[in-house]
Amino acid sequence: MRLWAISDLHLNYEENREALLGLPEHPGDHLVVAGDVTESPDRLRWCLERLGDRFEQLYWVPGNHELWTLNDQGPRGVAAYEAMVEVCRELGVLTPEDPYTVWPGPGPQRIIALLFLLYDYSFAPDGLDPAAAIAWAREAGIVAQDERVLHADPYPSKAAWCEARIEETQARLDALPTSAQTILVNHFPFRQDLVRLYRIPRFAPWCGTRETEDWHVRYRAEVVVSGHLHMRATDWRDGVRFEEVALGYPRHWAREKGLSGYLREILPGRSNAPASGTGGPIWHR
Repeated sequence: MRLWAISDLHLNYEENREALLGLPEHPGDHLVVAGDVTESPDRLRWCLERLGDRFEQLYWVPGNHELWTLNDQGPRGVAAYEAMVEVCRELGVLTPEDPYTVWPGPGPQRIIALLFLLYDYSFAPDGLDPAAAIAWAREAGIVAQDERVLHADPYPSKAAWCEARIEETQARLDALPTSAQTILVNHFPFRQDLVRLYRIPRFAPWCGTRETEDWHVRYRAEVVVSGHLHMRATDWRDGVRFEEVALGYPRHWAREKGLSGYLREILPGRSNAPASGTGGPIWHR
């Protein structure tokens, strides 16, 4: 029995949809789908129905693409998120709005904590508020599509929405038994030092929040799962394994490997952390 993870399926691309259809069955295994599947609830349903035929249990967290409102049509902000959650509930897929679940596989008790935290523009030089961080990125010609199509309604800003999600999530995580390890899952990276965007470094403000920098220690994580960067890698911090599990756009992956080549094993997974607990990333092409 294994727990796998993948994110950033971006199913508006035909190549990615074909790869999903070619994925073999994994009897008895579970799969985390860590966001950026699609902008459409109907296509999310299409995806989860097919993955549900291949895995015993699915887990989903939203990425920024699930929150987009294109052409000013459809729900915005929290309502857009809730529309995606409703699709998951109809299919028995667990989401950040469900109680955290205990991993039913072998080994010590682990709690799978599905999180939706968004970002607050703090992955930027010290002292910049959100507006200044956006202006700093714009100096390098970077303006995230989120600024046009990701709305925060009814919150006054995405940073305010992020703050509310962090407060709610911290309360839930603080209530977990201290004897249990966690598997933390969020679309956006938890640490700024893991945001390696060599070609577009100033895209970082749209990649997470500094508020989660120590959550892997504070909440006794065994593994931390995220996506968003399209830069698949395994990292270690403080003896904790961090997995970036994105597939990405067709140019980011090799079709001959199929989707199976990009599933990342989370449990039981590798447990041999470097002696220092840090070290360079292990890249996954």
